[in-house]
Amino acid sequence: MSEFFLNAILMIFLAFIAIMAIRQNRLFGVVMLSGAYSLVAATWFVVADAVDVAFTEAAVGAGVSTVLALGTLSLVGVEEKKRPIEPFALVIALGTGLLLLLAVLDMPSYGLATTPVQLHVGPHYLLESEREIGVPNVVTSVLASYRGFDTFGETVVVFTAAIGVFLIIGGWTRAARSGQETPPVNEKRSNHPQEKSDA
Repeated sequence: MSEFFLNAILMIFLAFIAIMAIRQNRLFGVVMLSGAYSLVAATWFVVADAVDVAFTEAAVGAGVSTVLALGTLSLVGVEEKKRPIEPFALVIALGTGLLLLLAVLDMPSYGLATTPVQLHVGPHYLLESEREIGVPNVVTSVLASYRGFDTFGETVVVFTAAIGVFLIIGGWTRAARSGQETPPVNEKRSNHPQEKSDA
């Protein structure tokens, strides 16, 4: 029962952070709230015994993504541009959300012992993992072999995000070494030559 209340509190906290992010006008606040959302989501994954997903969410969602978003803000500004709500986009978003809710209702209960994954896949991993893979740790064999393509995809995502961070930091470092200061994007540049001041 205590786990149910903990999950409920985390879900309410996630909904609160999401609503606050939607109501934000400053993009810096949105980035910070997005990082907080990822940290709370990682905590929820730990409570659900999905520690590997929690590590990925904390590293990529709260860490690398936040750094990339902050680097992007230095190029595009921090104020959100006001735009009218597109009715077609709103209908598509609401329809997608409704389909996702219907899909969740069709899923089996969490932790139910009679689900296919508990009857077929799970026991096979537990009983045959060491013989088939040669690794005594079942989690390691699942991540490295049984779902190796998925793990490889996650590694590519993390690697790509890391390269993006290095490119941003490298650009700032080169600009600092050359003594050039990149003007903000939203700064208006004059097309007329600067008039010389009287001596």
